[in-house]
Amino acid sequence: MKGIKITLFMCLIGIAVFSISMGMQGDSMQELRSGMNYIPSPVYTEQEDSEILKLYDGLRVADVSDGMDKCGLHSIGLVDPEISPLWKDPERFAHRIAGIAVTARYVSTQRPPAGKMEPEQFDLWEGRFYTEYSSEPFADLIRKGTVLVIDDAETADVGSIGSYNIMDWVSKGCVGVVTDASARDTDEIITVKIPLYMRKPGRGIRPGRNEIESVNRPVEIGGALVIPGDVVIADGDGIIVVPRKHARDVALFARQVMEKDIEGRRELYKKLGLPLDESVKKK
Repeated sequence: MKGIKITLFMCLIGIAVFSISMGMQGDSMQELRSGMNYIPSPVYTEQEDSEILKLYDGLRVADVSDGMDKCGLHSIGLVDPEISPLWKDPERFAHRIAGIAVTARYVSTQRPPAGKMEPEQFDLWEGRFYTEYSSEPFADLIRKGTVLVIDDAETADVGSIGSYNIMDWVSKGCVGVVTDASARDTDEIITVKIPLYMRKPGRGIRPGRNEIESVNRPVEIGGALVIPGDVVIADGDGIIVVPRKHARDVALFARQVMEKDIEGRRELYKKLGLPLDESVKKK
């Protein structure tokens, strides 16, 4: 009889444990259904960012690519070359970017378009859409040395980036913008010489076309993963993303490559009787 009681007790314990386990699994399943991020977004101080960026001063995409190879990161971080600079400065290289990634992701909206409205009604609808669905919460994260990396609705003809907001971002410390989609007001952006790398021009406003999905989460730009805090280098050769945990080693290797290249090309300049330009000055 005693053995039967013990067996019954153990069965009850097993049932209780199973029930608790199933309840925990149910909670986890519910949490998973509500959405979950598996790649964390690390947080760095402005001082840490500044120290890393000093290592990348003057480095080119080609140098950094070689540095990545030397760290065993072959072909990692290379962005689709179709994402290219809106403009180039062949004398001072002002189109180049070296910054720390702050990311944002816009997606195509499922909300219906405004339809035909009176101008005043449309203005109200547009303002609400900007405020409630397609705002710029990432702007508060911009600081000195930030490069904004915007994963946008690539197939939508939308100019999420324009001449006004890009200048506003620069006023907060942004050193350039990279997007896998589009921008508008491109003539004005070229005039003010703000570094912008994009795939194509876009004409439409954000309301009725896209929504902000996330800020400072990992995004993919032109086939390359960008995690907030990564180092982004861009020039006439395109864009490369350096994983933050490898950033110091990559920079040290890249600097060696660049210095050897400058030294060798400076000698060739002399042989050819060419005046020294920015590309062969010591960094």
